[in-house]
Amino acid sequence: LKTLFNWGVEQEMILSSPMNKIKAPVARPDQIQPFTEQQIVSILDAAKKTKNPVRNRAICLLLVDTGIRANELCTLQVQDLDLNNMRAKVLGKGNKHRTVYFREATAEVLRCYLSEQSRRLTDPVFLGERGGQMTPSGLLQLMERLGKAAGLTGTRCSPHTFRHTASLWALRGGMNAFSLQQMLGHTDLAMTRRYVAMAEGDLEAQHHLYSPVQHLMQCRPDAF
Repeated sequence: LKTLFNWGVEQEMILSSPMNKIKAPVARPDQIQPFTEQQIVSILDAAKKTKNPVRNRAICLLLVDTGIRANELCTLQVQDLDLNNMRAKVLGKGNKHRTVYFREATAEVLRCYLSEQSRRLTDPVFLGERGGQMTPSGLLQLMERLGKAAGLTGTRCSPHTFRHTASLWALRGGMNAFSLQQMLGHTDLAMTRRYVAMAEGDLEAQHHLYSPVQHLMQCRPDAF
């Protein structure tokens, strides 16, 4: 809006911009709470008890294994999956394709899901309740139902929380920031740095809890 009204002033369409005294909003860091390992297990257990257990487990595993966005998951076609090499080609923001990777457990559940009915290569991987391509809103509703069934508290069950969790777990496991940037499809390192900062904060908290020296002081105070 500020740019639009400034352009109007330059073109002498208006005398002054009504945005001049309005401050820009503050961009606040992502405050989403990631899933714990037990919460992921609870969500997967809840998925087993749904109408489409294999599909829903495949969705959850692919989300947490790759960190792909909701729209990227919904637009996946059968031809985009390479189950033998455990990778998928996703269409991200800006119509840019990238390759994401997953592990054996995810590939096996995806294989079981796709074997449930015949598919063409151009068919969507994940079908909605009515048989057509799953939509981001339908995916969000599914996540909310799974979160409620899993009894989650303090953490919102959403596709973005899976993406958040995948990012932090990847960093904790040793992935570098540039690889994470590629995995998530970020155009620059700005957003990736947020995850790095959160992971470093997590490392600091874990060290305070499990410091070897602190443990030694508690067990062998005479050594000091």
